[in-house]
Amino acid sequence: MNSGNTPAVWQNPLRDKRDKRMPRIAGPCAVVIFGVTGDLARKKLMPAIYDLANRGLLPPSFALIGFARRDWADEDFGQIVYDAVKKHARTPFRQEVWDRLAEGFRFVQGTFDDDAAFARLAETLRKLDAERGTGGNHAFYLSIPPGAFPVVCEQLSKSGLAETQEGCWSRVVIEKPFGHDLESAEALNSVVNSVFPESSVFRIDHYLGKETVQNILALRFANEMFEPIWNAHYVDSVQITMAEDIGLGGRAGYYDGIGAARDVIQNHLLQLLALTAMEEPVSFSPAELQAEKIKVLSATRLAGPLEETTSRGQYTAGWQGSEKVVGLLDEEGFSKTSTTETFAAITLDVDTRRWAGVPFYLRTGKRLGRRVTEIALLFKRAPHLPFDASMTDELGQNALVIRVQPDEGITLRFGSKVPGNKMEVRDVNMDFSYGSAFAEDSPEAYERLILDVLLGEPSLFPVNEEVELSWKILDPALEHWAEHGKPDPYESGSWGPQSAFEMLQRSGRDWRRP
Repeated sequence: MNSGNTPAVWQNPLRDKRDKRMPRIAGPCAVVIFGVTGDLARKKLMPAIYDLANRGLLPPSFALIGFARRDWADEDFGQIVYDAVKKHARTPFRQEVWDRLAEGFRFVQGTFDDDAAFARLAETLRKLDAERGTGGNHAFYLSIPPGAFPVVCEQLSKSGLAETQEGCWSRVVIEKPFGHDLESAEALNSVVNSVFPESSVFRIDHYLGKETVQNILALRFANEMFEPIWNAHYVDSVQITMAEDIGLGGRAGYYDGIGAARDVIQNHLLQLLALTAMEEPVSFSPAELQAEKIKVLSATRLAGPLEETTSRGQYTAGWQGSEKVVGLLDEEGFSKTSTTETFAAITLDVDTRRWAGVPFYLRTGKRLGRRVTEIALLFKRAPHLPFDASMTDELGQNALVIRVQPDEGITLRFGSKVPGNKMEVRDVNMDFSYGSAFAEDSPEAYERLILDVLLGEPSLFPVNEEVELSWKILDPALEHWAEHGKPDPYESGSWGPQSAFEMLQRSGRDWRRP
C-alpha cells in the first residue's frame, strides 16, 4: 500500500516499465467535497469519481466524504451519489464497482462556520485512514461560492486538516471564478496560500482538461510542419471563440453582476491564448509549462483605444433554432435595469518577437448562433497571385482551426482548383476528427483533472501568478465598460452586437462564422 506522495502505478510484469500505455492509478486517499448538494457536484464531480473507479484508476483504499448542512446519514449521501451516477456517468454502471466504491462514502453535517463540524470531519478522516487505509492523503474540493473560500480555508487550518504528516499530502481544489478583479484575486490567493502552499493548490479550469486543448501542445511541438509558420510572418490574426446557444434562465444568482468577460475570458480564453502563443517549453514538466504561460501572459495587453477594440452586448428576444426565446431582462431573477453583459469581445496584442503585430481577438457569448469553441489561426494572403479576380473570388484566407467543442478536431482550410476546363480556385477543408480517428473516447475533463489532483500532477492547473496576470490584462476593459453605460443589444440566435463586427471591420477583417 502506498501512503506517501508517490502515486501507485499499476505494473504489468510483461511490459517494459517505460510503456506509455500503462495507466497511472491514484494512491490511497480521501476526497472531501464541500458544496456536495450543488449542480457541479451532482452533474460532474460524483459521476467523474465513479467513472474513474469504473476505469480502474482509483485504489481500493479510496473514500468520498460529503460536507453540507443537510441532515443526512451516510446512507442518504450514498443515495445522492447513486442517483447522480445513474443519471450522469459516462461509463456503464457495474454493481461490483459501485459496491466497492460505496463502502468508502461518509457524510458530515455542518455549516462552514461550525467549528464542531470541522472537528467531526477531522475525526471522520482519521477513522478512514485507520479503517480504509487512506493513508492521511486528503483532497478538499471547494465546490462553493468564492465568498466562502476564506472561511473554509480558515476552518481547515484551525482543525489541523491542512497540515500534513511526513509522507502524506493535503490539497485544496478551487473552482472558478478566482476573484472578480486583480485586487480580489490577490486577496484570495493570499488567504489560500496562508493555509496551503502553492504546490498544494489546484485551481480548476475544466477547459484545460479537454483532450483537444491538450492537443494544442502536440499539434505545435510534435509536428515540424507547423512551427515555421506559427508566427507573425505568416499569421494575419488569431480568433478564439467560445459561443453558447443557451440563455441564463435560472442562473441569475450566479451570473448577474459577473458577466461574460469575468466568467469566460479571464480564465478559459486567456488560457487558450497562452497555449496558442507560448514558446516551446524545455519539457512538459509543470514548472516549465507554467513558466512559458506566465511569460506570454506577461507580454499580453489590451489593444486600444478600448471604445474601438472591445465590445460588450446583452441578448434580446429572438429565435434560437425553432424556439422563440426571451431577452436577458425578461429572464427570471434579472433586473429590468441589469447591465450584465452576455457577450464580450476584446482585442489583444502579444508583445513578443513571434507575435508582434498579430491581433488576437477573443469573444464569448450566450444565445449565439450555435454552441462552439474554437481557435482559428488566419493566415496572410499570398504576396503574389497570378490569377485574375474572377479566378479567386471564392477564395478566402488559409486557416488552421482547432475545434475544442463540439465535434473535437482540427480543420485546415486552403485553396484548390475546381474541376473543369478553366482555372477557378475555391476553399476546401482538410479535416481531422477525434471521433473518427480514434476508437477510444476522450475522458471527460473532470475525470482527468480530479485524477491529476490525486496524483499531484499540476500541469493543467493555473498557478496564482497566471490568475493575477489574467486579471491585469482584463481589468482595464472591465473598468472602461463600467464607465460607459449599458451593453449593446443583440438578437438571440445572432452572432453578437454590431459593435463586435465593427471592431474587426476597422482593420479590414471579419469574424469567422463557425
